[in-house]
Amino acid sequence: MLERLFQLKAHDTNVRTEILAGITTFLAMAYILFVNPSILGETGMDKGALFVATCLAAAIGSATMGIIANYPIALAPGMGLNAFFTYTVVLHMGHTWQVALGAVFISAVLFFLLSIFRIREWIINSIPLPLRSAIAAGIGLFLALIALGNAGIVVANKATLVGMGDLSQPKVILASLGFALIVGLEALKMRGAVLIGILAVTIASIALGVTEFGGVVSMPPSLAPTFLQLDIKGALDIGLISVIFAFLFVDLFDNSGTLIGVAKRAGLMGKDGHMPKMGRALIADSTAAMA
Repeated sequence: MLERLFQLKAHDTNVRTEILAGITTFLAMAYILFVNPSILGETGMDKGALFVATCLAAAIGSATMGIIANYPIALAPGMGLNAFFTYTVVLHMGHTWQVALGAVFISAVLFFLLSIFRIREWIINSIPLPLRSAIAAGIGLFLALIALGNAGIVVANKATLVGMGDLSQPKVILASLGFALIVGLEALKMRGAVLIGILAVTIASIALGVTEFGGVVSMPPSLAPTFLQLDIKGALDIGLISVIFAFLFVDLFDNSGTLIGVAKRAGLMGKDGHMPKMGRALIADSTAAMA
């Protein structure tokens, strides 16, 4: 069934490889399950509900990408939009999170329409190849900065914006050793290098008391506090048009740049620099945006 659905042999892979890659990808992107609720929770939204919503959005998006486009690309809520949502739209501009959610949904619908009518694909194909690579590199640097910040290697600094953290802290040392381990294993071309590095650092962190072990299985929090709480009518206010389009354009270029970067790194790009089945991939990620 899996072979018929995903054409594993045609893509020179097998079930074992896909399971290992899936686990590795999950662990690599699992930080969003904690960072996203932490940021959005500052608006007053229930963090437990946000955690469940983040899980569901990532699951729906990733499954949609696999089924519709048959690409091994995982999808999850982006780091740029959640910060803009919280610190600009809600905390700075003073809109309620319900209205802001309505604006996000409207922008996601527009995003979906741009994908359905292939306008988004036309925009991406119009971008010169060097600029596409630059967008992907920029997003990579942004994610690297997030990782360095989460690890405590870099911290906020009023004078220089970014400063060096306390390198004697256990979590900083563990993060550095984990990164070195992953790089070393990758250099040795060992399969599952990222997964091994993540698991090694996690076990060491728990053993040293840096991370508190909270168990393996528990009942998920209720989704009720945020489920369908978006205020679409309030978001249609003329004063929010700029916010809706800001969400739309961040979605457009952030998602497109990330998709191009991942596809290029994974060898999914054609010799002409274009991505086969791009239309399906764009529909999949725009569908996830509405989730």
